[in-house]
Amino acid sequence: MAVAHSRAALVAALALLPFTLLGCGLGGADEKAAEQPGRAPAEEAATKARERVQAYLDAMIAKDVAAGRSQLCAPAQGSFDSAATGPNGDFADHFTVTEAAITDVRPGAAGQEVSTSVTVTVGTREATRPLLFTVTRSGADWCVAGEAPGGHTPGPSVTP
Repeated sequence: MAVAHSRAALVAALALLPFTLLGCGLGGADEKAAEQPGRAPAEEAATKARERVQAYLDAMIAKDVAAGRSQLCAPAQGSFDSAATGPNGDFADHFTVTEAAITDVRPGAAGQEVSTSVTVTVGTREATRPLLFTVTRSGADWCVAGEAPGGHTPGPSVTP
């Protein structure tokens, strides 16, 4: 009788093993999560964020308002033209963006956070300021969701 109970316990344990492994993250759960729409590998997210912000910075230098607007998420596009060309806007007529560079890209609470350094010239005066862009995924594409003064200090570079 003891043999019958131990065999029954072994069969029950083996029957439950796949469910236990799935709960621990083994058995394909991680692969399924990575294939879900809306989730991208970290490398893709950083690359797409960098591309969107670089396109926006290039538009600032060229004073191409339409190209700048096209990098933004839909909710931010409505008020963009008047704000961007206003006295303190990124595309204001009274100053020139002479240099703009991405200094850091990292994941943040609301998406990828892209730190930049933007140099602006007004007449003979020049100023360099940090700007922080937040880039998020919108459907199958990526867009700039926000811009704020400041940024992150670049992290240490990793060499293989």
